[in-house]
Amino acid sequence: MRRAAAGGPDAGPGAAMTGTALAWLPARVVALRMKIFSLVNGQDAVTIPGPQVGVADFRRVYADPAANGRSRGAALSDLFWYWLSPGAEVHQEHLEPGPRYDEVAKCTRHILVRSKKDSEDLTRRVARRVLAGVRPGLVRLRDEMMPIWAELYYELVFDEPCPPEARELIVAHADDVVSALKCVRPRNMRRRARLTRYLRRRLADVPHPLPESLTPEEQAYYLQGTFFTTAVVQMSEAMAHLLMIIAQDDGLQRRLAAHPEDLDGVIDDGLRAFPLFGIAHRIATADIELAHLTIPAGTVLCFSYPDFAAQTGRDDFIPFGVAQNRACPARGLAPPTMRIVAQEVLRRFDLASTAGHTRSIPNRGPALLTPRGARRRRVPLVWISVRDRWEDVWRSLAQLVFGTYMVLDARKKALCSTYFAGGNR
Repeated sequence: MRRAAAGGPDAGPGAAMTGTALAWLPARVVALRMKIFSLVNGQDAVTIPGPQVGVADFRRVYADPAANGRSRGAALSDLFWYWLSPGAEVHQEHLEPGPRYDEVAKCTRHILVRSKKDSEDLTRRVARRVLAGVRPGLVRLRDEMMPIWAELYYELVFDEPCPPEARELIVAHADDVVSALKCVRPRNMRRRARLTRYLRRRLADVPHPLPESLTPEEQAYYLQGTFFTTAVVQMSEAMAHLLMIIAQDDGLQRRLAAHPEDLDGVIDDGLRAFPLFGIAHRIATADIELAHLTIPAGTVLCFSYPDFAAQTGRDDFIPFGVAQNRACPARGLAPPTMRIVAQEVLRRFDLASTAGHTRSIPNRGPALLTPRGARRRRVPLVWISVRDRWEDVWRSLAQLVFGTYMVLDARKKALCSTYFAGGNR
């Protein structure tokens, strides 16, 4: 079967006309929304790669010991703390460098360390249990993947199978966070607080020593932010991208069904083409000297992963960050667990999609799942294409409205600025 690419000949004439008529609006709205967000950075920000610091110095600046400030002193931090609340002040990625960060990072590494066999066995068991409840038909791939990672990271933290109550709370929380991050709807703090209360009740059941420098409430926030926000969201996004790549390339799908060992290369290609991080920001705590430029202390360094990937190509990409500056603690766990989940999906289903596939994937990866070996129907693919283009219009307008509101509300609440102004660490 020919590849049914979004907007291609298999999408049907109606979808092509719809795409032509409406394609201009989302692009204009996205450009306006990005302009609004860029104003948050202020005048003390340097985007890398960019006019001042090129791609050749990306790694050099990222790895510099002075590029270690995380939250304090950046207007952008108020927005990220707003999106990732509650508990952004003890989220591993937002703690300032020092003993407290070191203790928290050590705890995270301890929880994530498993042998390769144990990690693969756990992932396979969880994936099979969750996928047994997935029915063929039209789905959103991110939605189908999120329960897998909710259960897997619950089991890593609690060392027991995930009960339905916990899975429901984790998925609802993670979906709320990622939906707010993509500005498709405002954050729902009551929904997030339900998971916080659950974790607070269950702290005594965690078989790992939690950071002693954190209060019990902060320990619950730490678990919520590190494992049930960042880990669940990022892995669900990564799997949605991987499966969309497979769903839109029939030749690749047939090859992977016959040679599942080729998945490692496809995972690398997917992480390179669709970086999970947009902007990673750091604050220079001292001057950073380059051959042509001195970056002064206090500068907000905005590292653009998509621009770096676009300018370096296949030979140089950093899907999990730079080792010298808070690389992802799950970098050793993510690729093999992704491979196992993809194998389990492909063992059950044939995938197809005619939806748009972008780095931010706000459509959550619409796809058609067909039982492996069954005949694929054409009508649902036409419907996916038409629906996705119409959704693009209202979704772009929603992102503009909600994104603008959240930028203003984050500036008003000033969660990060207020925290440090109060003399906190």
